[in-house]
Amino acid sequence: MTDLLALSDIWKRFGATIALAGADFTLGAGEVHALVGANGAGKSTLSRVISGHIQPDRGDLRLDGRPLRHANAREAIRSGIAMVTQETSLAPDLSVLENIMLPRLGQRGRLDWRGMRAHAGRLIEEFGQEGGLSLDVPVRELSIGQRQMVEILKALAIDSRVIIFDEPTASLSPMESEILFGIIRALAARGRGVIFVSHRLEEIFSVTDRITVLREGRVVAAGVATDHIAPPELVRLMVGRELSDVYASGARSGHAPGKVVLSVSHLAAPPRVRDVSFTVRAGEIVGLAGLVGAGRSETVETIFGLRPAAAGRIDLDGQAFRARSPRAAIRAGIGLIPEDRRGQGIVPDFSVRENLMLAHLGDHRGPGLGYEQRSSTVRALLDTLGLPAHRVLDASMLTFSGGMQQKVILARWLLLGPKLLLLDEPTRGVDIGTRASIYALLRRIAAEGVAVVVVSSDFEEVIGLADRIVVLSDGVTVTEIPGDLVDIENLAMFAAPRSSAARTRALLAALRDAYGGIGCWIGLDGERLFCFDRVGDDEAADPGFAAGGFAPIAATRIAVALAARAEGFVFEADGRASLLVPIRGRRGHDLGLIGLTLPPGAPLPDAAAVRARIEAATALPTLTIADAA
Repeated sequence: MTDLLALSDIWKRFGATIALAGADFTLGAGEVHALVGANGAGKSTLSRVISGHIQPDRGDLRLDGRPLRHANAREAIRSGIAMVTQETSLAPDLSVLENIMLPRLGQRGRLDWRGMRAHAGRLIEEFGQEGGLSLDVPVRELSIGQRQMVEILKALAIDSRVIIFDEPTASLSPMESEILFGIIRALAARGRGVIFVSHRLEEIFSVTDRITVLREGRVVAAGVATDHIAPPELVRLMVGRELSDVYASGARSGHAPGKVVLSVSHLAAPPRVRDVSFTVRAGEIVGLAGLVGAGRSETVETIFGLRPAAAGRIDLDGQAFRARSPRAAIRAGIGLIPEDRRGQGIVPDFSVRENLMLAHLGDHRGPGLGYEQRSSTVRALLDTLGLPAHRVLDASMLTFSGGMQQKVILARWLLLGPKLLLLDEPTRGVDIGTRASIYALLRRIAAEGVAVVVVSSDFEEVIGLADRIVVLSDGVTVTEIPGDLVDIENLAMFAAPRSSAARTRALLAALRDAYGGIGCWIGLDGERLFCFDRVGDDEAADPGFAAGGFAPIAATRIAVALAARAEGFVFEADGRASLLVPIRGRRGHDLGLIGLTLPPGAPLPDAAAVRARIEAATALPTLTIADAA
C-alpha cells in the first residue's frame, strides 16, 4: 500500500500540557485508518495538525512523499485535506447550500450556483435526506444531528484526497450512520485516504482497515490491521486496563422502582413533539429512544421549560406541573444535561468552579453567590468523579476533554440533589472508559431514588442502561418496552420514521383492501414477537397483538404459522389462515416479516401471487455514491 500521508515525530505542547509526544502516523491511499484513544489521548490534536488547524512544535509531515506545512486550514483544503469535526464549524446564518459549498466561496472567479445546487442536491439524495434537509434553510434552524450531516456533506463536496472524520456519527441515527459507512468505503475504493476517529468499537471494527492507538499523546499501537486485534485488547490499549463490559458496572439493580415522579400525557410542542406519553418512577432509568428528528430532545426541553407546551399534561410528584422557565424547573427539582455540550452545557470562558455552580445560581436565594455553603459537597462530588478539586476548580473548562466536561456538568446537577434528572445524549463524543464511569454513576443516582430519563441515539447504550425504553418516532410515542426484552435490530424497527415506514404501511393497507383480514409488519427474537405496524380491525382475523406490542409467540393467535414459516398459507386450530413473507435490507439483513391473516372461512388468494406482490413492494434500490467524491 502506497503511503498517501506520513507523519513522524510530531510534538505539540499547550502550556504545561504535552498533547503529542513524538507521534507517528501513516495513511495509505484507498484505506480507512482508525485513530483511537481515550479522551485527552491526542487524537483531535493530531487530526488538527493534519488539517492545518494548529501547527506542530516539531515533526515531519509528508503528502505523496513531499514535505507538507500548512499555515491554516484553507491551505490544507487546497492541498486536498478536509476534516469533519465533532463540534460543527458551520456559519449559522448561511443556508444549507452555502455551508455545504463554503470552501468554494473563497475561490477566485465566478461562482456556478446552479452547478453547486445540483451537486449539493445529489449529495443530500445519497444520504436519504431529501425530505428532511432543505438547501435554502438557515443552518441555525437545524437540529444538531442535521448540522452534523451538513458538516459531512461539506467535506464531500470538495475534491479531497484525505478526509478526517472526527466522531462523525455522534449525532447520526443508525440508518444515517450505515449510509455514511457505505460512502466512506466507496471513497476509499476510489483511492481516497480516510482517517476515522471514533469511540464506538462496533464502528471501528465495521468500517476500518487499520488502527492506530494513542494514549497520553504517544502512539502505543501503530497501524495494526483491524482484523488482527480483538475488542478487549483494543480497549486495554486505549485505557490501559481491562474493560470486559462497558455496562457491567451498571447492570440493572433489580430493585423495585418507587412512586411515579414524572408523568407525561399526550404532550405536544410543535413542530417536533406531537403526542408523547410516558412515566418515570423514583429509582428508575427510562430511555427515550428514536432517530434524529424524532422529538426526543424537544420533549425533555419542554419538560424543563425551554419550550412551550401546546397541549397535553405534565405531572410532577402527582401534581400538575408546567415549567414556565428553566429556573422554575430547577427549583422544582429537575435537572437537564443538554445534547449540545459546547453550545448549551458550558460557558467556555468560565472556570470549572463557575461552570459547576451555574445550576446553584438558578436555585440560590439571598445575597451573594452562596458558593461557600456548597464547598464541602463540591469537593466530595469531584472526588467521586475522579476530578481532584485542587487541580480542576480554578482551571478553564476548555483545557479539559469532552468526557471531563461532561463529568463537571453531571456534578453541577448532583450538587442540587434533583428528584428528576434529564440527560440528552450524555455520552456523545465520550471515550469508552468515561462512558463506563458515567453509566455506573447514573445507576448509583437511580439507586438513591432519583428518577432518570436518558435520551440516546445509541441503541446499544439505551438497551444496556435503561430499565424501560420509550420509543419515539416523528414526535409520537410508538411503544414502551422493558430494556431487557429488546435487541438493537427490533428497537431500530420501532424507531423507523413514520415517513420512511409509509411504504410498508401502504403495503399493509393494500393487502387488507385486496384480500381482507389484517396486515402486519413483525419481527421475531427467540420466543418473542414484536409488532412494528398493523393495519385492519377485523376481530375474526385478529392475530393476537397490536401495533407497538410485544408478546411471547406462544401467546399469539398465529403461533402455528409463526412456527411453520411456510411458503403458503398456514391454518390455526380455529381456522384463521396466515401468510408470512420475510423482507431483507440492501445488505441482506433481516427486516422482519410482512404478514396477512384472514378470518376462518375466508377465500384464500393465491399465496405465490401475494408473496410476489409483497416482495416487489419491499424491494430496495441499490445505494450509489455518484459525485460523492
